[in-house]
Amino acid sequence: MTTTLTTGLIGLGAMGGGMAQSLRRAGHALHVFDVRPGVAEAFAKDGGHACATLAELGAGCDVVVSVVVNAAQTESVLFGTDGSSGVAASMKPGSVFVMCSTVDPNVSIAFESRLAEKGLLYIDAPISGGAAKAASGEMTMMTAATPEAYAKAGAVLDAMAAKVYRLGDKAGAGSKVKVINQLLAGVHIAAAAEAMALGLREGVDAAALYEVITHSAGNSWMFENRMAHVLAADYTPLSAVDIFVKDLGIVLDMARATKFPLPLSSTAHQMFMQASTAGFAKEDDSAVIKIFPGIELPKKA
Repeated sequence: MTTTLTTGLIGLGAMGGGMAQSLRRAGHALHVFDVRPGVAEAFAKDGGHACATLAELGAGCDVVVSVVVNAAQTESVLFGTDGSSGVAASMKPGSVFVMCSTVDPNVSIAFESRLAEKGLLYIDAPISGGAAKAASGEMTMMTAATPEAYAKAGAVLDAMAAKVYRLGDKAGAGSKVKVINQLLAGVHIAAAAEAMALGLREGVDAAALYEVITHSAGNSWMFENRMAHVLAADYTPLSAVDIFVKDLGIVLDMARATKFPLPLSSTAHQMFMQASTAGFAKEDDSAVIKIFPGIELPKKA
């Protein structure tokens, strides 16, 4: 369904690029911005408008979707750094900012409050599903916002995701659910790597082990997906080791605030920290398997 809303998207990375494709395919008048030279212009060749600055994007859009890495980048996008103005300064009163990063829930709550002071609406909207589902419009969004924000931006959310969960009427709940999802994702990847590493140490054929486990009760989505990367010896970062250093750190910070114990999350976080400091920070998160001693990993064919 075509809409008259003008939508802006900031951050054309693995997820943001696919989300922008979904918005364009759904007929939204789309403005895009990326800090990397030429990226927005390359995207706009197939439709949409490449903005030279955040101020230009904010001034021209009813809904702004931010798909950057972390809270610090979101802060910069919204409010600027080093004398540059962020997108919030040029957004029209009543327009909506959709925050898709994984951040501490308290940070998201603070963003909503600061934007409300400017007459802007806010949707706490972390995402999950990977690049392929982002490109096909089939990812999951974990959202929380006021009814007014949903009323204005609901069509934008629906264009990007197959599942848009509405978890509360103010910011925080979406980020809390995403943090819990990341707890499970990180622990599952770490456990999958540990299992595959043990199999390799014991001399089990890696491909045979993968085949058996993916058809047995011990399987998980993360084992099936990430250990395929290990078998292919392809550590191209679809989601990097340092993403889970960050995300499991947020998990532990959230739990620490209420003195809630998370022994598995703590161990998984240490595993990703070890992989990061060993030089694998920018590799795919499946590279956490490289911390295990005495194993021979599959090599590229």
